[in-house]
Amino acid sequence: MANNQEESELGLLRTEQIDSKFQMLDAMTVSELIQAMNESDTEVPKAISLIMPQIEKAIDGVIERMLQGGRLIYIGAGTSGRLGVLDAAECGPTFSVTTNQVIAFIAGGDTALRDPVEGAEDRPELGSADLKLISISSLDIVIGITASGRTPYVLGGLDYANNVGALTIAITCNPNSAAGKRSDHAIDIDSGPELLAGSTRLKSGTAQKMVLNMISTISMVRLGKTFGNLMVDLQISNEKLQDRAVRIIQKATGASKLESSQALVAAGHQVKTAILMLLLSITPEVARERLDASSNRIREALLDS
Repeated sequence: MANNQEESELGLLRTEQIDSKFQMLDAMTVSELIQAMNESDTEVPKAISLIMPQIEKAIDGVIERMLQGGRLIYIGAGTSGRLGVLDAAECGPTFSVTTNQVIAFIAGGDTALRDPVEGAEDRPELGSADLKLISISSLDIVIGITASGRTPYVLGGLDYANNVGALTIAITCNPNSAAGKRSDHAIDIDSGPELLAGSTRLKSGTAQKMVLNMISTISMVRLGKTFGNLMVDLQISNEKLQDRAVRIIQKATGASKLESSQALVAAGHQVKTAILMLLLSITPEVARERLDASSNRIREALLDS
């Protein structure tokens, strides 16, 4: 439990302040509430636009480490932790990364995804313990996600990551955060007080998700996981994704739906391989060789043809 000093410090955080515009929230109509929430949310991209240089530096660091084989690791508690788990879970099907390349920990473990785990976020030793489970190294990137910027679980994880030489990044919603001061890169988003005072699942959560989207998506683009803006490294695990894969091949090559479907089957359901096969009129084996020689990047494989 927090002591009196900690409670006093918590009350000073921007995310804990009361926005006077919404003090009559309970008296508003549904229409007024929708308008109020929408207007409140528009403050998020404005706040992010003010710290884009910090985000860029952090992403450059992520790309550099991942090119060397480093892993992208998220740690967080509550809403922040769930957002990290969500982003990590989506990287697999979107970019064909393994569960060992993008990893997420939430205070309290998987149970905390659905139900609060009392006291888990207040124990810094649990943050370091989770990272020890996967033997992090100086190649890895640890991103601490905490709206308040002071969650002990996250701070403990960041401290441990710093000790082993991992790259550390903090994503918070309070300026000059404790987590930011403990990290190589501080992404402190000043998204301001919440419409519902202190409910950081609102603007703060939206802000953190937007930054996570930037970090994971831009990193994967720079790692060669796309061709133009096409999702050429997707994992085909259902009919919807099968159809999307065929459409991607059609868009990239100009081939017919039938030709694209046949190429996809011949390529072992690897979209990149199918695209090269059609563009260069080569066999699946030669297409894979070209991809291997170009760090699995379609554009480079085409330039070398």
